[in-house]
Amino acid sequence: MCYSRNKTVTLRPENLTEMGKENSERIQTSLLNAAEKRALVWMAGRMPAWVTSDMLTFLGVVGAAICALGFILAATDRNWLWLSSAGLVVNWFGDSLDGTLARVRNAQRPVYGFFIDHTLDAVTICIMCVGAGLSPMMRLDVALLVLAGYLSLSIYTYIGAILKGEFRLTYGCFGPTEFRLVVILVNTLYMYAGLADCRYQLHGFAFGLFDVVSLAVAVLLFVFYFAQFFKDKKVLAEKDPIKNVKSEK
Repeated sequence: MCYSRNKTVTLRPENLTEMGKENSERIQTSLLNAAEKRALVWMAGRMPAWVTSDMLTFLGVVGAAICALGFILAATDRNWLWLSSAGLVVNWFGDSLDGTLARVRNAQRPVYGFFIDHTLDAVTICIMCVGAGLSPMMRLDVALLVLAGYLSLSIYTYIGAILKGEFRLTYGCFGPTEFRLVVILVNTLYMYAGLADCRYQLHGFAFGLFDVVSLAVAVLLFVFYFAQFFKDKKVLAEKDPIKNVKSEK
C-alpha cells in the first residue's frame, strides 16, 4: 500500500508491472549506447541455453567484488589495479547482458526483474565505492561522496519510472558503461602515468590528483540530479495542480 499526500493507493500486481523497467520508456542517450546495444543483442543470441538472466545479474555482483578486491590489493602493489579493471569488465558483462538476454528470449519478468536488478545494483555500487575508498588512489570520504551522488541519481531514476513511465539509464552522454570506462582509464593512469604521487594540501587535509577528479565526478552527479529535479518539478506541478476540495459539512 502506497501513501500519497491526498489519498491511499493500493499497489496491485498489475500496477507493479507497469512500474517495472521493462514496461517503462528507456531513456538512453550515452555516447556508446548504439554500439553497446548491438553488441549485447549479438552476445545474447549466442548465450548457451543454461545461462539465465539471474546468473548474469549475480555475475555482475561477483565482478564488483573482484573490482573492489583489486582496489584493496593495490595498496601492496599498484599492478593489482589490472584485477580491478578486469572486475569492471565482468561487472559490465553481467549487469548489461541480463536484461538483454531476457528480451531476446522473450522471457521478461518485469516485477521480479526490476526487484532483483536494482536491489543488487545498489549492493554493487556500494562494494565498488568502498573498495575504491580503501585503495591508495582515493580517500574513503571522497569515495563515499561519489557513492552518495550515484545512489541519489539511482533513486531519482526509480521515481521517474513510477511517476513518468520513463526509465532514464543515462544523463546527457554519460551512463554506467562510460562510468566504468572512466574508472578503467583512471586505474591505468595511476599505474603508468606517474600521477600517483601528485598530492595537494588543503587546510591540513591531503588530497591526491584522483581525489580531485573524483570530487569533480561527485559534483557532476549532484548537478545532474538537481538539474533533472527542477526540470521535472515544473512539469509534474503542471500535470498535478492543487485541487480545491470543499470540506464536507
